[in-house]
Amino acid sequence: MATTTSKPSASSRDRSIPVPALYRWPLLTVSVVVGVLLLSLSGRYGYHVDELYNRVSGNHLAWGYVDQPPLVALIARGETLLFGDNLTGLRVVPALLACLDVWVSGLIARELGGGRGAQVFAAVSTAGSVVTLNAGHMLTTNGPDLLSWVTLGWLFIRLLRTGDSRLWPAIGAVAGVGVLAKNLIVLLILSLLVGLLVLGPRTVLRGRHLAAGTAIAAAISAPMVAWQIAHGWPAVKMSAALTIALGADSRVAFVPFQILMIGLFLSPVWISGLVALFRRPAWRAYRSVALGYLFMSVLLVVIGGDPEYTAGLQVVLLAAGSVVAVGWARTALRRSVACGALVLNVLLSAVMMLPVLPAAWYGSNPVLKELGVSQLDQSGWPQLAREVAGVDRSLSPQDRAHAVIYANHYGLAGALDRYGPQYGLPHAYSAHNSYADYGRPADGTNVVIAVGVDRASFSALFQSCTLAGTFRISLPVADRGADFLVCRNPRESWARLWKQLTWIGVACPYTSAVVTDKSTSGCSMT
Repeated sequence: MATTTSKPSASSRDRSIPVPALYRWPLLTVSVVVGVLLLSLSGRYGYHVDELYNRVSGNHLAWGYVDQPPLVALIARGETLLFGDNLTGLRVVPALLACLDVWVSGLIARELGGGRGAQVFAAVSTAGSVVTLNAGHMLTTNGPDLLSWVTLGWLFIRLLRTGDSRLWPAIGAVAGVGVLAKNLIVLLILSLLVGLLVLGPRTVLRGRHLAAGTAIAAAISAPMVAWQIAHGWPAVKMSAALTIALGADSRVAFVPFQILMIGLFLSPVWISGLVALFRRPAWRAYRSVALGYLFMSVLLVVIGGDPEYTAGLQVVLLAAGSVVAVGWARTALRRSVACGALVLNVLLSAVMMLPVLPAAWYGSNPVLKELGVSQLDQSGWPQLAREVAGVDRSLSPQDRAHAVIYANHYGLAGALDRYGPQYGLPHAYSAHNSYADYGRPADGTNVVIAVGVDRASFSALFQSCTLAGTFRISLPVADRGADFLVCRNPRESWARLWKQLTWIGVACPYTSAVVTDKSTSGCSMT
């Protein structure tokens, strides 16, 4: 009697295909070039508004903060101890993380069957994307968050290719560390699991290793979660503030941001990766990644989330699209088109995210002003400190001896903390987000130099407030035009005032909007 053998499923065939060789030296070369470029430009302009906050937070280590988990503050503290209190030192770790982003992107292309050309194209494309240069140039939560997303994406694709459930503990470890950087990685895990449950292969969900990975992620993130619980879940309040601050604009801007986060000229590449994950028979096992992106996009549009949140998964799609692009570029003309798009994207991303042009150009050219918002957020801080110092010197010796500074948002306070001591300025306080927990003026403090506050609402808290100056700077920075007030004799104790002043939200000069129930914040509510 004839015997028959069962035909293996498509997903089984896919997972049995060996991956190409890893081209370490080309990938290492691209990674090193990116790191050298980022570090060589790290000292230009100045601190980003969020870096000023993170620098101060590094002196107040905790398991959590109102607006972010603990990892970035810990990095800031470590860099300050190792490299000193300077801008370049603060940006060493972000540059190294960007190098790893580039490397892992090449690994993703390899997992999907990409050879030397695809691996290198994926690495260079990632290096020249807006999201990577943004994350690699400045110490913000974006740096470790992007690496955790890209690494988790690589491990997930490897899990789907091999069917080896022993990868779940590694995925759990990456997820746990990712949560300590930014809570958003929960969104990635949710989206990938939805894709997996809908399109499979669901066999990777079986066995004890998934439970082990979940336990590892929970153990790593447990202290941070405990801090959130103990403090009333400020992350939820912060998320609500951001959602309302973005308003309907987040939905309108969603598609444009999907194009901009990687870069205009490489958008066809990551989109081709998205389509190929659905349509290529050889990639059938990876359809859940593509569906995860679509689910995430729909979810963000529905809830009014920040359209930038998809950027990490877009890098994974970019690596997949690199395999497609190299396969497409088989003629000289097509190779020229692909290389040209890559070069143009690198140049555009550099102009948007790196200080490659004189700062004055971003202020005088309307197009560069729109493209270079990130550059303007790094400008003007020393001049701000000098002007506040002028207000301080205008006080009587008796008032100067007891005066303190109150800044509307953490960027202003962080700038005065960094540059104020060289001008002999008193300590700067702010009630914005976790800066409110870093201290308040002592009861009995009767003279305050207020920076960037709303004049009417802040003046109501004191017996007298006079306008002492305005921040004047040629560049169109966010805080240009901020008022300097000198206020005397608070109407209540500082303990009570601090409760009124404390607010959770985004720095309104930085985003043109804020959500807070504290009218004294000085931010216009839109």
